[in-house]
Amino acid sequence: MSKVKTMLKIGGGAVLLAAIVAVFVVATQGRDPDLEALEQEGREYIMHLDKMAGLRKNRASLAEWAYTSNITKENEENRIQVQLEISQQEKQAWEETKMYRWQDFQDFSLRRMFKKYSQLGVAALPNDKYKQLMLSISGMESNYATAKICSYKNSSKCDLSLEPDLTEIFSKSQDPEELKYYWVQWHKAAGARAKQNFTEYVQLDNEAAKLNNFDDVAEWWQSEYEVPDFEKQLAKIWEDVKPLYQQLHAYVRKRLRDKYGEEVVSTKGPIPAHLLGNMWAQTWNNIESFTRPYPDKKEVDITQAMQNQNYTPLKMFRMSDEFFRSLNLTAMPEKFWKNSIIEKPTDREIVCHASAWDFYDGEDFRIKQCTTIDYEYFQTTHHEMGHVQYFLQYKDQPVVFRDGANPGFHEAVGDTIALSVSSPKHLRRVGLTSGDAEDEQTEINQLYKMGIDKIVFLPFAYTLDLFRYGVFRGKTTPDDYNCHYWRLREELQGVEPPVNRTEEDFDAAAKYHVSADVEYARYYVSFIVQFQFHRALCQIAGEYVPEDLTKKLVDCDIYQSVAAGNALSNMLKMGSSRPWPDAMEALTGQRAMRADGLLEYFRPLHEWLQAENQRTGEHIGWESSKIQYCTEEQKAALNAKETKNRTEAAHES
Repeated sequence: MSKVKTMLKIGGGAVLLAAIVAVFVVATQGRDPDLEALEQEGREYIMHLDKMAGLRKNRASLAEWAYTSNITKENEENRIQVQLEISQQEKQAWEETKMYRWQDFQDFSLRRMFKKYSQLGVAALPNDKYKQLMLSISGMESNYATAKICSYKNSSKCDLSLEPDLTEIFSKSQDPEELKYYWVQWHKAAGARAKQNFTEYVQLDNEAAKLNNFDDVAEWWQSEYEVPDFEKQLAKIWEDVKPLYQQLHAYVRKRLRDKYGEEVVSTKGPIPAHLLGNMWAQTWNNIESFTRPYPDKKEVDITQAMQNQNYTPLKMFRMSDEFFRSLNLTAMPEKFWKNSIIEKPTDREIVCHASAWDFYDGEDFRIKQCTTIDYEYFQTTHHEMGHVQYFLQYKDQPVVFRDGANPGFHEAVGDTIALSVSSPKHLRRVGLTSGDAEDEQTEINQLYKMGIDKIVFLPFAYTLDLFRYGVFRGKTTPDDYNCHYWRLREELQGVEPPVNRTEEDFDAAAKYHVSADVEYARYYVSFIVQFQFHRALCQIAGEYVPEDLTKKLVDCDIYQSVAAGNALSNMLKMGSSRPWPDAMEALTGQRAMRADGLLEYFRPLHEWLQAENQRTGEHIGWESSKIQYCTEEQKAALNAKETKNRTEAAHES
């Protein structure tokens, strides 16, 4: 940078004369030409910075992809080396960006770009600490990805991994002892082993937060949503959804008790977490076959139909691509088909967790997932393709705006499409189910199937970040990790661990996103806003008319609606160039996250569950768990804290 520019940026003697002249000019023109010159200079600077940032992000993504698609020591070292070099470059750029007085610029987009670039992220840490943070995260991530468990039936066979082995056992086994065994072993291997790395990561990540002018990582994560009362909004949404969740919980607990007996599932307590068909009890789809409301209604097994029709991973991806094209959206580019990994390789370890990748060069976009031929992956494929469609729509924005309007929007786009794809109407269209339109019983079964995916996920997602907010704020110390985690899971989700837990265990890290440093409120937000998006798109497509029983929300499929596609495109093209309420308004006319779309979708199910639970006299809600996961001291401390919080809240109100 030349001396002149530096002086202009900081302001000094040279500017004084100009300022005196400017006062006169402003009086005549209403604009300060000097500010205009500074703004023009700022624009040139930021456009260059943005271009360089794109190159850096491309390089970082390539190194990250190389490692996660082939987990070797060499690739890990290379990835960390690249991250270190890039963090150095970002730090230099950040120092320079901070010298501009961008807050006074007239142009909103320019101010927004400066604001985003004046946050450095974890690269603000000194080199040695930055490297230590990267190592603690990749330590947790590779422990998670490579953890192996011994077989319940054959203790000398010790090569079972989470995907596909344990996932399949949880989806099929109905033996509580077998499920309990795998639950305990996985939580030991993926959870407990990560505690030291996690504790170090929290400390270093909090240091980085402070260097970015946040009190802690909790405040940093929430800043992404650009609303002052984000946590209050999450709490309000949960209060709105809770009555529906409690009805669903009570109904499922009764069905599980009927199956496994009272000594396994209590009448009024939380549900044991290992019996819900999923390692984390975050979605319960896999217990649908023996819990559904009308068991005699012939249930169409979509997975079976896919296998009978010789589905392949490629076919699933082609169908998803065709869905987006039918909405007049962008087809997947050639490079996507060439570079993506859509099946688990047999010759190396990879991170199987499904993910979509933007390489920030406007042409390279990929998905990496270990696809199996089943209905869940059919939906996952559409979800991941939704991310890529979002990438394609905003690829012409400046690099800094190539992101979702908020983290939840990115997650919601593919799910919104999946709501259409999983509708009975669409499944008939693509030949995965046959037969007539839905009668009331089939519709309740269908809504139930959706509910044990979409509704039950909300308290799980809410718990995961409420727990981490407490950790980052220092309210939950390493001595209390497991106690506080299970206290939240019991309180909000009504589930309990299958066996007693202690602080030797660290069960939160047995979930990928905790071990991989991925914020989770985005999924909670997504599961709420996707129903707002879906409802708006269905109305635009003429597929949903409130109060018209022939045009119900549950049976809406926006396939082939160019009008819906164009409306979606208008929102996606914005990327993160405007605050998210603007993006949401562009599609839905609403400016807030509201549970009303979800509650409207599930209203018939809610009414049915209330009537059914009344008929069977089921207890709604849950009493305290008999399983020990906090010591008496921990319980006393928590109770004291809760009393104090209640007293403070009462004073405030």
